[in-house]
Order: sequence, then C-alpha cells, then structure tokens
Amino acid sequence: MNIGIPKERRPFEFRVGVSPAGVEMLTQRGHQVYVEHEAGVGAGFSNLEYEKAGARISYSADEVFGRADMLLKVARPTKEEIEWLRPGTTVAGFLHLASTQRDKVDLLLEKKITAIAYEQIQLADGSLPVLRPFSEIGGSMTPTIAARFLQCNRGGKGILLGGVPGVPPAEVVILGSGVVATYATKAFLGLGAHVTVIGIDLAGLQKMHERFPGVVTMISSKRNIEKATAYADVVVGAVLVTGQRAPVLVTRKMVQNMKPRSVIVDLSIDLGGCFETSRPTTHELPVYVEENVTHYCVPNMPSVVARTATHAFVNAAMLYIRDIANHGADAAASSNPALAMAINTHDGKLVHLTRFEEVHNGLD
Repeated sequence: MNIGIPKERRPFEFRVGVSPAGVEMLTQRGHQVYVEHEAGVGAGFSNLEYEKAGARISYSADEVFGRADMLLKVARPTKEEIEWLRPGTTVAGFLHLASTQRDKVDLLLEKKITAIAYEQIQLADGSLPVLRPFSEIGGSMTPTIAARFLQCNRGGKGILLGGVPGVPPAEVVILGSGVVATYATKAFLGLGAHVTVIGIDLAGLQKMHERFPGVVTMISSKRNIEKATAYADVVVGAVLVTGQRAPVLVTRKMVQNMKPRSVIVDLSIDLGGCFETSRPTTHELPVYVEENVTHYCVPNMPSVVARTATHAFVNAAMLYIRDIANHGADAAASSNPALAMAINTHDGKLVHLTRFEEVHNGLD
C-alpha cells in the first residue's frame, strides 16, 4: 500500500502522523511511505531519519496526497486537503467530525473517502486506546497553564496554586472523571492545589476518591456545577462523549458568577467546548477574557510537546495503522470491532458519527 505522511497545515500543529520508527515498521512490511519534506521537523524528526527508515521524501503536497492509498494525519484535514485527496482514499487522524463544518463532511462523502477517527477507536470496555496518550498529556499540562494565567502579569488574580503556610491553595474544579481529569487531578495535587472533581460517572468518581485522598468528588448536576464554579479559582473542562459534540455544562450565567480574573481551561474545545463562553484559540493567542474570566481554549494543546506527543501516539496507534495497511480498511474493520467503531465516513455514507444532524451546527 502507498502511505502518505503530509506536513500538518493547521497553525501551530507541530506533531506528525507517524514517527520514523513507525515508518520503519511499515516499510519492513513492504509498504511504500511518502513523507512530505520537513513534515516531522516540528517534532524533531529530520528528512534523513525518515529516509533511513525507508521512506521517500516528497517535495510537494500534491505527490503525497496524490499517491496515497492511505493518508496518516494528526489534525483533521482542511477543506483544501480534502480536495487534494483521490476518491476512495483512506484518511486516519483525530478528526472530531461531529464539531466540524458541514461542507467538509459533505466533501468526504462526495469523494467516498474512508475517514477513520483515532479518537473513536474504542475497546469493549469503553476505553479509547489511541486518544488516551493525548488525554494524558493534556491533563498533565493543564496545571502549568492554569498557574501561568493566574499570575498578575498574565491578567490573573495573583494566586499561587499550592499556597504557602498561612495562605490557602487555589481552588480547582475539574468537570469530568475520565483520563484527562485523572491526569489533571494528579498534576494539580502535585502542585498543592485543592481539587474538586465533578462527574456523571459514579464509578469514575469512586476511583478518584480511592486514588486521591483529600479530593472532593461530586455528582454532576446543574446545582453542583453552579456552586463549585462560584468558588473556583480554576475550572477545567474535561468532558468527552465519544463521537459527539461536548455538552455545554457551564452556562454564561455561571461564568458571570465566577470570581473575577479566575481561569477556565476548556480541554473539550476540540469537541465544541463545554462552556457556553468558549471559542477556539491558538498557541499564539491562547487566551481571551470574557465575563471578567480568562479562557484558555486551545484545541491542539499537546502539539507544543510534539516529540513526546508523537512518540506516545504512535505507540498506541501502530497496531491499527499496520492492520489497515496490511489488509485494507474494510478487512481490518471487519476483523477488529474497536477499529470499526472509528469509521466515520465510508463509500459515501456516514458511519459511527452519532447524532450528526443534531450536533452539526457549522462549528470549526
């Protein structure tokens, strides 16, 4: 199979679809891999490393997209990239199509693209093995980001997360009890913050309670979210509903009732966001102030630790990538139910993209 690894074109996206180690695994199986010139430079991978792994370096995007039977990306393709694809191509990446623009999905359907969303590869126990590394990284990064924007020179209220003797620590509220929330909780506790976790999954809250003594846990309800956000210095959105837009849990009224110059970190923004006041930002301009609260809403947060993120992602994804490369998307999905759950479009039809018509509101 011809496999294309393009350069990511979205602003401040430094990750790459496959590392040189992953390319070597594919070329050893007889597949031809085309890597766009300097596709891996943001993650610290040179053209030479890819060539040594058996790839061919392509100096035009047209060649990579034109030759590929399967295109391996990180971020979902732009409309221009979809137009470059040959009809019938397989595309794999973190697509989040439930929160993308309708015309992009229509173009995927028109060209009969098989779109595989890594974030929807789901095992029988409900876990998301390929999304997990980015969730771990995003959760681990959150406290340092929150700490930065609590500083006065960044517009914050001047609170140290861990406090000092005689001065209490910051109050942190985390919405969600999954992987992102777990790693965020661990990291916030490591810096000495006081943490409250609000979630809909009682079993997840029980695990939090057992793993992190001292953490306050609450069942998710409008009343509990209203109370907790009102006293919080930092509120973290870590909500995921697989294949769907994130539910809006924090209304504008709740944000208005938050403490002035407190901080929101919306890690659900790549799925539309779970705060009514959220809108996507970039690593260049990561925050904005609305209702006197600082909002950090960068969809591709792990991209700035691109080398770690790419290695971790490839470790998790290679099993599925090799399966598709060796057998084709149809056969691989037929034999692997976890992979089948990740197919969003195939042969001109929507597949496993739940509630698309309801949640599809032209967001990007």
